[in-house]
Amino acid sequence: MIRDPFEFQSGNLPLLISIPHAGTRLTPAVERGLTDEARPLPDTDWHIPRLYDFARKMGASMLIGNYSRFVIDLNRPADDKPLYTTATTGLFPDVLFDGRPSFLPDLAPSDEERAGYLQALWQPYHQQLQHELARLKAQHGYALLFDAHSIASVIPRLFDGKLPDLNLGTNSGASCASAMSDRLIACCEQQQRFTHVLNGRFKGGYITRAYGQPQEKQHAVQLELAQVNYMSEQFPFAFDATRAAPLQRLLQQMVESMLA
Repeated sequence: MIRDPFEFQSGNLPLLISIPHAGTRLTPAVERGLTDEARPLPDTDWHIPRLYDFARKMGASMLIGNYSRFVIDLNRPADDKPLYTTATTGLFPDVLFDGRPSFLPDLAPSDEERAGYLQALWQPYHQQLQHELARLKAQHGYALLFDAHSIASVIPRLFDGKLPDLNLGTNSGASCASAMSDRLIACCEQQQRFTHVLNGRFKGGYITRAYGQPQEKQHAVQLELAQVNYMSEQFPFAFDATRAAPLQRLLQQMVESMLA
């Protein structure tokens, strides 16, 4: 039985931090079918709620998915239409980022089970997201959405070489005002420790593209972090507080620049 599809905390700032891929809960059908390679949940956005805890303390609203993306990917459209022309994973990921199978032969959840995940997990998350953005607009006159993600720094199937440390996506400029992305890039350029790119390999997933509506005073940005900067990219994917500290300082500056 699926319970508590997400954690939510309402804040007093015009900012919502969305974290769709940090969840690790599994349904019985998914847990039964996972391959040995998928069982450690390698494609999870590990420790992102901890990394952004400063934003919660600042007063940002926080929405965090509780279930693993191997159950359903909250950052894909409900019709599973591809977001990229290059290699990616879908609404119900049957392969890992590196291309290996997620599920044992004939043991992936049934179409009926997955339809249930769409209703019990995907829809409540997006309904809460929409409700909170509407509340922020009603209270502040505008709403800011920051979709927080992370990924291993080297995945040859998805991108060449090593990924930049900070990968900002604004749907090629369509999901937020240019002044906002300019501010975020300015924050990145004021330091030299972390590399960055805007609308590179990651231009924003479904959440950024669907809810970034600057003409409606609703601005969305996705940030895909290279995990090497705050954790071990190998099992058991341990958080590294020493490495994370300077990254958290930069993230806080970026959040503050959005609010400014």
